[in-house]
Amino acid sequence: MKLKTAVAALLLSVAPLVQAQNNPGLQAEFELGVLVATGNTDERNISGRIGLTREFRRWRNTGEFTARHIEAEDETTAEQYRAQGETNYKFDEQQYWFLRGAWEDDRFSGYAFETSVTAGYGNRIWEVGDVSFLSVSTGLGYRYNRLDEPEPDGTDEEESAIARFAAELAYEISDRSLFRQKLATEVGLEETNTITESETSLQTTVVGNLALKLSYRVKHVSNPPDDAERTDTVTALSVLYTY
Repeated sequence: MKLKTAVAALLLSVAPLVQAQNNPGLQAEFELGVLVATGNTDERNISGRIGLTREFRRWRNTGEFTARHIEAEDETTAEQYRAQGETNYKFDEQQYWFLRGAWEDDRFSGYAFETSVTAGYGNRIWEVGDVSFLSVSTGLGYRYNRLDEPEPDGTDEEESAIARFAAELAYEISDRSLFRQKLATEVGLEETNTITESETSLQTTVVGNLALKLSYRVKHVSNPPDDAERTDTVTALSVLYTY
């Protein structure tokens, strides 16, 4: 049932691509990775991502949804859903104010869900052409997480004011290859938990709008719930369609 839910979520995410094709101001990316192994080991690994960007003269809006499901020997070993959105108000060619919201449901993280809202200042300090850029941002916000299991004192939630620091680099190696590096840290100001995420990727165009993408993602939680790992890593090879 969980596998069917993951597949349904990925199929529904195709809808924005149809909208993008009818809206020249909207850029969309659809990413899909599937691995099925049978024989000595039965394993199904499905991952997907939909990313949307809309640029205006003064505004930049982005949204992203990702899903991942791994099943081995009829047992689910990984299940994760993430959604995030950000709006930027560009008050000159480089500087902007941002408002960002994020939600995550990772079945094996020790959390029922994780959410955060942040706002602050950003600067696209370097930009070449339509693809290559380096952007940095910093801001303050609020984090609310619900635990899978209550703490010994009965508490089943974490909430704190946070400071967020982030950077993103996109570099066009050639007209067929693109390197991306994203790094973000959210520091709890009222409790000691710090969450750091990094994503490194390289994509190469195969034909037309189709590309192959290799990515490596790391998430580190300084003070995770009991029985949860501090560091979670994902390496993925997927097909990427852009419009």
